Amino acid sequence: MSGENKNSKLMFAVPLIIFFLLCIFLFKGLFSNPRELQTGRLGQEMPAFNLPDLMQENKNWSEKDLLGKVYLINVWGTWCPTCLVELPYLTKLRERGVEIIGLYLEQGYDPDFDGEFNIQALRDEVSQMLARTGNPYQYNIFDLNRSLAFDLGVSGAPETFLVDSKGVILLHHTGDLNERTWRAKFAPKFTELKEVKL
Repeated sequence: MSGENKNSKLMFAVPLIIFFLLCIFLFKGLFSNPRELQTGRLGQEMPAFNLPDLMQENKNWSEKDLLGKVYLINVWGTWCPTCLVELPYLTKLRERGVEIIGLYLEQGYDPDFDGEFNIQALRDEVSQMLARTGNPYQYNIFDLNRSLAFDLGVSGAPETFLVDSKGVILLHHTGDLNERTWRAKFAPKFTELKEVKL
C-alpha cells in the first residue's frame, strides 16, 4: 500500500514540477527584450561568403573585400516596414562618415517553388524605395538563399552588425537603428575604432 502511495504522489508531483518549470520559462520570456537577441558570432570573424551585388550585374563580394575598414552590415528588405522607417536615419549616419553595407534579404523567394528570380524587378523596387528614403548603402550584398544571413545568425530584418577593420564582429542589434540606439550602443565603439584606425 505504501508503494502505491509513493507512486501516486510521484505521478502527481512530476506534472506539477513540469508546470512550474514551464511557468518560470514563460515568465522569463514575457519580460525579456527581443531586441537584445545576440548573434553567436560576436567576437568572431565575418563568415566566408561569395555573393553577388544587388544592383551591379557580374559583381561579387566576399568577406576579404571588407577587410581594412570599420563598417556596419545592415540586414534589410523592401518588404520590411521597420527598414523603411530606419533608412533615413541610416542615411544621416552615412553622411557623417559611417560606412554601411546592405545585406539584402528577399523574403518570399523559395528556389524549389519560385523558379527563376526576376532580379530586374527587384532592382527597380529597391531604386524607387531608396530614392524616396535616402540611400545609406555603399553597396548591397544580395543574399537570395540566405546563406550569409544564416551564418550570421540573423533572425529577421532589420538587424545591424558593427565590424572592425580585421573583420571581427563586435556588436549586433536586432530592430531599427535610431539616434538613441546609435548613441548608447554603437557610437562609443565606432568612435574608438575610427580613432585607432587613424
